[in-house]
Amino acid sequence: MPVEHSAGAIMFREEADKILYLLLHYEEGHWGSPKGHQEKGETIEETARREIREETGLTDIQFINGFQEQNEYFFTSQGSKIFKTVDFRLAETQTKEIKLSAEHIGYEWLTYEKAMGKITFKNEAALLKKANDFLVSRR
Repeated sequence: MPVEHSAGAIMFREEADKILYLLLHYEEGHWGSPKGHQEKGETIEETARREIREETGLTDIQFINGFQEQNEYFFTSQGSKIFKTVDFRLAETQTKEIKLSAEHIGYEWLTYEKAMGKITFKNEAALLKKANDFLVSRR
């Protein structure tokens, strides 16, 4: 069975004492965090940084130490079942404006509650909850 590995980040910024999370609207219709395929020789953070830049235009990315999570799931592509792992980090930006790549049709900066209502997949919702709990515990 083919295996894929990706990396990405739960992106956030603070505005008026609120934590806002970035959700991207993918062409396929789902909402989630920026992520993408890890290229040979890249570290997880290098992949996450590159994918965030390619998908959002964000370059002022600061990874938050102490948060590392991984999602695992199966999906089907061209009739083949693929096992995928995605390593996620938590990253902060000061930039509000996003420059979307062609693979996305929209984005929103949302409070935790609103993001939980919009995020599509349960495993990413669980990840967002862990990220929010982590940030709130640090305040």
